[in-house]
Amino acid sequence: MKKWLLTAAIAASFGATADEGMWQPYQLPAMADELKAKGLEIDAKSISKLTEFPMNAVISLGGCSASFVSPKGLVVTNHHCAYGSIQYNSTPEKNLLKDGFLAKTYAEELPATPGSRIYVTEEVTDVTDKVKSGQMSKTGNDFYKGIEQAEKALVAECEAEDGYRCKVYSFHGGLEYYLVKQMEIRDVRLTYNPAGSVGKYGGDIDNWMWPRHTGDYSFYRAYVGKDGKPADYSKDNVPYEPKSFLKVSAKGVSDGDFVMVAGYPGRTNRYRTANEVENQFEWAYPEGKILRERLIEIIKTTAAEGSDERIKYESAIAGLANYAKNFTSMIEFYGKSTMLDDRKALEANLAKWINSDSKRKAKYGKTLAELDKLIAQGQQGQERDILLSYMGYTTMKSTAERLYRLANEKALPDMEREPGYQDRDMTRFKSSMERIDRRYAASVDKAILADLLKRYAALPADQRLKDFDKAFGIGKKFDQAKLMKTLDKMYAKTKLNDKETRLAWMDKSVADFKKSNDPFIKFAVATYDEKMQREKKAKQLAGDLMKVRPQFMDAIIAYNRELGKPVYADANSSLRVSIGNVTGYSPQDGLVAVPFTRLEGIVAKDTGADPFDAPKRQLELINNKQYGDFYMKDIDSVPVNFLSTLDTTGGNSGSPTLNGRAELVGLLFDGVYESIIGDWGYDPQTNRSIQVDSRYMLWVMKYLDKADNLLEEMEIVH
Repeated sequence: MKKWLLTAAIAASFGATADEGMWQPYQLPAMADELKAKGLEIDAKSISKLTEFPMNAVISLGGCSASFVSPKGLVVTNHHCAYGSIQYNSTPEKNLLKDGFLAKTYAEELPATPGSRIYVTEEVTDVTDKVKSGQMSKTGNDFYKGIEQAEKALVAECEAEDGYRCKVYSFHGGLEYYLVKQMEIRDVRLTYNPAGSVGKYGGDIDNWMWPRHTGDYSFYRAYVGKDGKPADYSKDNVPYEPKSFLKVSAKGVSDGDFVMVAGYPGRTNRYRTANEVENQFEWAYPEGKILRERLIEIIKTTAAEGSDERIKYESAIAGLANYAKNFTSMIEFYGKSTMLDDRKALEANLAKWINSDSKRKAKYGKTLAELDKLIAQGQQGQERDILLSYMGYTTMKSTAERLYRLANEKALPDMEREPGYQDRDMTRFKSSMERIDRRYAASVDKAILADLLKRYAALPADQRLKDFDKAFGIGKKFDQAKLMKTLDKMYAKTKLNDKETRLAWMDKSVADFKKSNDPFIKFAVATYDEKMQREKKAKQLAGDLMKVRPQFMDAIIAYNRELGKPVYADANSSLRVSIGNVTGYSPQDGLVAVPFTRLEGIVAKDTGADPFDAPKRQLELINNKQYGDFYMKDIDSVPVNFLSTLDTTGGNSGSPTLNGRAELVGLLFDGVYESIIGDWGYDPQTNRSIQVDSRYMLWVMKYLDKADNLLEEMEIVH
């Protein structure tokens, strides 16, 4: 697909459905006139230039988004994005999750979770021809490995300069490939987070809901060596000085105002087939919801509230609960929607369009049937595969498997190793081994594994794995008592619960592993060949899909272009920009949701018990109407959260929401319940993102937490 064709499609379709789409920055100049008409005051070309303001102030945390808000490397993101680092530094005696944290000086800042990173995107290069060159005659696993080798070669060349992390991203199912170069800042420190009763006010009850009153923000600081280049943590490091940073607005936005968000959305599925939609909503989401809710139950039952064990799993509980609720909404709204019928109709119309032209028929005639056949293959054995994937929530089993895989990969030349096990990955790998200490409790780990193995043992015989069964002593007739005895012995005898032991295993050979008597290492060795066979089969299928899906997307893009519909790639964790307005919505007949919530709503919700237990001082400030400079006349209070039509998804958490002058007016942290299904399709009537208002952030910082040092450091505009 030629880039000019996509640009032409954007220009033709943007005006009608402007708020739909997570756009690649290079696409934005084609929208310049429409963006200006909507309220953009800066030059649209500047948003496409990643090394200039405002885009060079927007950063990734590797799972969440964030932005620089001071000349001294101060970073603002969501509270829930910093949750792991807050948890990592918390103990029952000094619980930062509960009480909050503020460093008044650089020296008081705390190291973030091991492996924490800040990524500053500097270059995005179209490498489609380089990736595909010499590969298109291959099929299956050969094609998969060929593309992978081409990507690794590009990444190795890109990372020749120290301090950078590079990755090749696939767009439109493999139709296009872009190489993204990011500065990788390795010294990240926790600077400030409000108390949990502010940062997580409403907890899981309010998650995905409106009205919302959550102060979902926290601050990190980026540090580098004295030479200004990325460096490992050191007391001698200095705050990073970004090329630009965002001004923070104390004026904020009003109903109807233009807003845009820049960030790193994770995954959307707007071009998936009817078969994929049906399987995901009628099987995968229901099964995932059951498993997530069961894991939460196990953790809470096994680890007492307030205990060190519970603190270790608070971040896991939050993540599990977030997506359990997400899946609930997906299932609910799918049941009410015509999504499946719409996808079937689209495919029928697409097939009709293809068959109506001999050239199109020659190019795409077999594509739909081939894609459906491969998708059906991928669904075989999914009952087993989902259980194995959720076993990834257990630590000892996963750790042993990863360490043994590392030993096997190290026997190969670096460029032949599996991604994740190359030399470039070893710092991350080591960090993952180090942070286990604050995220692992044997009692919880064992309880989760036991429950999942019991479910696995109930699978049909043709889905079971011979070596896996033998390693855990699972026979044709399941014996719960026998399994628990096996697990008790494994957890009692393993030494992988010790950090120094884990790190030492990173340098051991395959022969060393085979001689080990550690029960989890013995498990990893015994099941390795079987696991590699499954992986090879999966790569064969993935390679076939990587050949067919781009053909499907090429047809979809051409078809949409003829219909005048917007053409944008599904989200894939790369930098995107969404455009919208501040506005409410009607979630159901007879109800209208206004776009702002007020301080007084916090008082109205407050029960004095978690999760509606606002700090007493905050309630006093609200009752005394101490609004200060952050008062909004339209609502006669300080705004807490607001709604927008911005098209966003997971990974956008922490993204700066900007006004037309590219000033920070909020932080995106959630979407309304009705918009969760937006990962699969955008509905302008119900798709609403939720932002914490910059005025509420500043109000809490000034009056409740006395974060004067940070307020002075930021450039606040009125």
